[in-house]
Amino acid sequence: MTTKTEYAHGEFSWVNLGTTDPAAAKRFYGDLFGWVAEDMPAGPGMTYTMFKLRGGYVTGLYSLQEMDARGVPPHWIPFVNVNDADEVARKAAQAGGRVLMGPSDVLDVGRSAALHDPAGARLAIWQARKHRGAGIVGEDGAMCWNELLTPDTGAAAKFYAATFGWTAELVDTSADNTYTIFKSGPTMISGMLSRPARLADVPPNWLTYFGVADCDGAARRVGELGGTVLWPPRDIPNVGRFAVCQDGQRAVFAVATFLPPSK
Repeated sequence: MTTKTEYAHGEFSWVNLGTTDPAAAKRFYGDLFGWVAEDMPAGPGMTYTMFKLRGGYVTGLYSLQEMDARGVPPHWIPFVNVNDADEVARKAAQAGGRVLMGPSDVLDVGRSAALHDPAGARLAIWQARKHRGAGIVGEDGAMCWNELLTPDTGAAAKFYAATFGWTAELVDTSADNTYTIFKSGPTMISGMLSRPARLADVPPNWLTYFGVADCDGAARRVGELGGTVLWPPRDIPNVGRFAVCQDGQRAVFAVATFLPPSK
């Protein structure tokens, strides 16, 4: 196991689950990924849960509460590490995005803001202080990839270049969509999928992938635990195998088993 202690500007460093039933979510993900929940105070009458895996923090959880009353559904939201949350929030707004919340301090652990890109896909930014981000990434049970689904890849590429300095590299074109890799310098950051006509009813979104040793087995376990497999396991040629799932409160995530890198 490799412990992650620092993240560069522009790297995904954390992911949060907003849910309507924290107790059910703890049971579901604890069984599926082996996460251990640690509750901690987060202000008057508020609790924030950190999930641990093999001794390292991997994700967080909070109750939607009032946001649920405003129609915000359960969801996962990934965080991009940034050097200056206020500056990046300004860049996002100037590039056609929208700042939904913040920037604001999260106790003494960091400074954060929630953003919409121009098409409406939601993500967050994190300026680290005491909390640097996930201690484990890219392993079974931990965040291993993030992927944008959008109807306008050109506009998205311009927005993320202006906001984070990412470059966009087209790597695959099929009959009805394309796949792009976002990079920060030489480092692969995330993927971008052009929304095909068959997914026209799916809103633009960022999807977080969690690593698993057995994609098919994990998908079966999702169903056994009361979740739903939205997209059954399938192969990505020369990359691995993945499935898109929902937990019992309908928060969407993906599981993936990646092939070892070729030598």
